[in-house]
Amino acid sequence: MIKGDRIFGAFMMVVALGYILNARGIQTSFMSDPVGPRLFPYLVGGVVMISALVMVLRPDPDEEWPAGPMIGQLALALAVLAGYAYAITPLGFLIPTAIAAGVLSWQIGGNPRRSVLAGLGLSIGLFLLFRVLLGLGLKALPAGMGF
Repeated sequence: MIKGDRIFGAFMMVVALGYILNARGIQTSFMSDPVGPRLFPYLVGGVVMISALVMVLRPDPDEEWPAGPMIGQLALALAVLAGYAYAITPLGFLIPTAIAAGVLSWQIGGNPRRSVLAGLGLSIGLFLLFRVLLGLGLKALPAGMGF
């Protein structure tokens, strides 16, 4: 995949540059913090740019593409993540995150009991991190079920 890595890396460098240039247009309020709202998009674009540059300069040797059961595992992971994106607004943060994290941790190789515990732990831990420490206005549960 040497050639493919270089093509993808060059493409991602263009995308990252466009992302960074687009972030320049973010309006700042007169009451914004010293860092401003542009820092996060700049950081994301910078990390993507550096990663893409590494792919161009040091591509991986040829690898074999997954086949058979691995394609099914990848399709399941994609379906879980797409379902998560659609479910988080109507169901709140905790339920979809617990399900998605549990299924994905089971796929990584955990047993079902540990995967359920990992899903619940990640769901609650991330909610507390985002809600309490970062102050984001996440809905925990569906409307009418709680906070």
